[in-house]
Amino acid sequence: MIDSIAATRFRRLGILTIVAVYCVILAGGIVRASGAGMGCPDWPTCFGQWIPPTHESQLPANYQQIYAARGYENTAFNPVKTWTEYSNRLIGASTGFLVLLTAWASRIYRRHDPGIFILSLFVLGLVGFQGWLGSAVVASNLKPLMITLHMLLALLIVALLIYGIARSQKPLLSQIDSHGLTVRFDTVLKIAMAMSLLQIVMGTQVRESIDFIAHQHGYIDRQYWRDSFPVIFYVHRSFSSLILFTNLWLVWQIRRQADSSNLLLKTGYALAGLIVIAILAGVSLDRLGFPAMAQPIHLLMANLIFGAQCFLLVCRRYSATAQA
Repeated sequence: MIDSIAATRFRRLGILTIVAVYCVILAGGIVRASGAGMGCPDWPTCFGQWIPPTHESQLPANYQQIYAARGYENTAFNPVKTWTEYSNRLIGASTGFLVLLTAWASRIYRRHDPGIFILSLFVLGLVGFQGWLGSAVVASNLKPLMITLHMLLALLIVALLIYGIARSQKPLLSQIDSHGLTVRFDTVLKIAMAMSLLQIVMGTQVRESIDFIAHQHGYIDRQYWRDSFPVIFYVHRSFSSLILFTNLWLVWQIRRQADSSNLLLKTGYALAGLIVIAILAGVSLDRLGFPAMAQPIHLLMANLIFGAQCFLLVCRRYSATAQA
């Protein structure tokens, strides 16, 4: 029999870790939107220091030549960008520590459900790899492909954490009433998840193009960026309507058979709200001169949408199995 206090501790740690991962994603979006990705041109230190400087006078007089010799041309110290990137790293390191605590707390399932323990260890390994990949992103001088891989790995980590925490709550989730949902619902849900992944991948391509445009404009004159948007931006924008209606169909199906206290329905409402916010953030990017905070919010919403869909899938699986 699993100790209830230890199980509660694991669940709370896991939820806190998931929140922390989303904070990392948001911080990464802020870094990218502000052009602070090379605010720290080395890793794991920042300008050769564990705590970065606050003024250029704290650096060697020839620091630009030093980093140019390392392959980082035009490295100029900017305290705002440096501390933005450094804060992102601190959040990432804190998240790694929480993942370690979650893996340690999962040992209580070694006998009763070893899959949870193994999964937690696997996530811990992925986070370690993610840390290395982060250093590779810096070493590559922010190559778009490396940034995209870094983000997609974060998505995988979140999905596995959600599954692990949900699996630990299987007895509770199996009590959810989902008898009115059919195999068709499950199929459409999986299609919706695939659509979300495709949309995120297209979004990374859009961001890569926008990064180039932003660099050309020196990260100013945002109202003129739209004139140079690539075709994929318009495909990405139009595809959001299909995603909205597909997920609204899922929520409608849940609403037809569930009462207001049903966890599936609450998750469905949250999913619909996240999609609306993501679309509004996207509209602001398109129509309001590309406001700086809209891009990280748009990115965060996309990741939260996929996370909500993962949770819906796991809940549906456990509830359907119990009622079979």
